[in-house]
Amino acid sequence: MADGIKCLVTGGAGFIGSNIVDALVVAGHSVTVADDLSTGNRAQVNAQAQFAQVDVLAAEFEHVFAEGGFEVVYHLAAQTDVMTSVEDPATDAQVNVIGGIRLLELCRKYGVRKVIFSSTSSVFGEPDYLPMDEGHPIRPLCPYAASKHAFEHYLHLYSEIHDLAYTVLRYANAYGPRQDPHHEGGVVAIFAYKILNGAVPIIYGDGEQTRDFVHVDDLVRANLICLERGDNSYYNLGTGIETTVNELVALLDELSGAKAEVEYAAGRRGEMRRLSLQSARAATELQWSPTVGLCAGVQSVLDYFKEN
Repeated sequence: MADGIKCLVTGGAGFIGSNIVDALVVAGHSVTVADDLSTGNRAQVNAQAQFAQVDVLAAEFEHVFAEGGFEVVYHLAAQTDVMTSVEDPATDAQVNVIGGIRLLELCRKYGVRKVIFSSTSSVFGEPDYLPMDEGHPIRPLCPYAASKHAFEHYLHLYSEIHDLAYTVLRYANAYGPRQDPHHEGGVVAIFAYKILNGAVPIIYGDGEQTRDFVHVDDLVRANLICLERGDNSYYNLGTGIETTVNELVALLDELSGAKAEVEYAAGRRGEMRRLSLQSARAATELQWSPTVGLCAGVQSVLDYFKEN
């Protein structure tokens, strides 16, 4: 197995995807990246990976499969912005559901063994209890979360009908180096970038809403474990720790040495009030648990922006 496992990473020029690609390359696997660069960055793609600039909905996407001989597909390509999904739910579903089904059809046609899917904790909606485990009721608050959950069902169907294995990874609030500070989804990156550049972070709501921040390095490690484990199951990946947005800003101030002027704006529909995930299933079945604490993790983001 000199070339390792042949892997396709959709969305592999993005924040989490490019970090997964790097780790796969280091582990000796053969990697192809498919990304339309609508939000991804070509410069982030590992030089040892093959690259195809293509949309999952384009006819040309099949060429990638026809030439690749992939065993495992990491599916990260998605419409990920909550507010965009609220304003244009049809486009959100076109990319996240129809694009996903198209991917599964190509996996079936070209003999892929397994799909590892980057999902989201937002499928749960407002918590009945915290931290939320995998058995928590599913009540999405926005079209983005609904589309992600819909695709989870299709993964299960393809495993039942076509014996295509899958693992669903439901991330808490991912953060770390390479996160786009100009994209709504990444509050750590947005605030870090603004504070370092003397701009004003905007907090929607009172800032007492909580998030569970999980570092990209920990998420990458889980994704690599799932090459060989976690078939036909789904896992929460979080720290189980609630951090308020106000606490995050205070930590950024402390670590950066700046004192940010913060602006508060009206809260936004479709966003959860509180979040933390229990990851006991991942600990038991994948031998995974988070290792990067928030202080060290936030420092890694600040260092990244200072260097780039």
